[in-house]
Amino acid sequence: MKEKTMNIKRHNAKQAILTSVLAMVVSLVLGAILLAICGYSPIESYIAIFGSSLGTVKGFALSLSQATPLLFTGMAFAIAYRVRMINTGAEGQLYVGAMAAALVGAYVTGLPSVVHVPLCLLAAALAGGLVAGLVAFLKNRFGANEIILTLMLNEILILFTSYLANGPLKAEGSGVGQTNRIQESAQLFRLIPQTQLTIALLVGIALAVILQLVLNRTAFGYEIQITGYNLLAARTAGINAKRTYLLTFAISGAVAGLGGAAMSLGVNYRFVEGFSASYGFGGISVAALAAYSPVGVILSSFLIGVLKAGAITVNRTTDIPVEFVSVIQVLVIIFVAAPTLIRSLIALPKKLAGRGKQAEVKKEGANS
Repeated sequence: MKEKTMNIKRHNAKQAILTSVLAMVVSLVLGAILLAICGYSPIESYIAIFGSSLGTVKGFALSLSQATPLLFTGMAFAIAYRVRMINTGAEGQLYVGAMAAALVGAYVTGLPSVVHVPLCLLAAALAGGLVAGLVAFLKNRFGANEIILTLMLNEILILFTSYLANGPLKAEGSGVGQTNRIQESAQLFRLIPQTQLTIALLVGIALAVILQLVLNRTAFGYEIQITGYNLLAARTAGINAKRTYLLTFAISGAVAGLGGAAMSLGVNYRFVEGFSASYGFGGISVAALAAYSPVGVILSSFLIGVLKAGAITVNRTTDIPVEFVSVIQVLVIIFVAAPTLIRSLIALPKKLAGRGKQAEVKKEGANS
């Protein structure tokens, strides 16, 4: 029985990976068609995009730095989806995490970096986790829909942090909405000088590995997966589903909050109003492309980061619109969310081969 279950899991994992790969390929093909319709050369566009994002050290660093916040928001969505909860609030959780990290980084002084940086990250995780935990509590207590709650909270949290950055926490003499600059002891170490690539990337990768191990090797991970697969079976097994919902969603929010900290501590060195390029919503396509696997998010965030970095660079030197990357991300979500269509595309060669054999058999029968 155990061996049968393992075989089913392996088959499902392979199917999910194949679906994600094909979804990405189909999305790139459709993106090429759209470029051609708009009057751009698809081949030249993709060569320019991938060449600029992978062909130089700075281009590669830009790809990784673009992937970093998506790595955190992708993990946030993926871990929540494991209990079939939809965390569309990663954008708001990103903002409160960024604000919390910036405040601790700016106003807590006299600490060495080895203490100050983890303290800022902890503050960001707590801020994001508390917001997401509140949503899970309301779902458990009153049956509220987490999608509606998180979408509404996004606006509230973004506007609240904007008020703080333009009001009581605004840096003196600043012409834009931003807080005071963080202390040097709170700044993240740069992996490549003169780039925005910091150790936040390594923190994200380590966190992805840890979350994957928790899912696959711990009792809590087992509870998460059983609750997500079959709620009735989870309750029959004595699993406290409400507790699992609460803890998993809180972890999801904490991870998104860390993504905000990565921006405040490693890129802007303060909280800046409107800093996010829709990283929270971009994490949805990243998670979908990774088949909701925390480790898979590492690769999918890098792929989207490459596209974003290439589009940014090419947009400066050519007239290719940067928005087409967003189109590709939306297409990824559509195709991953339509597994029946993808399975039909996968099975198409076999069907065509089968029909060809049937035609040959009929032809031979007619001749005989």
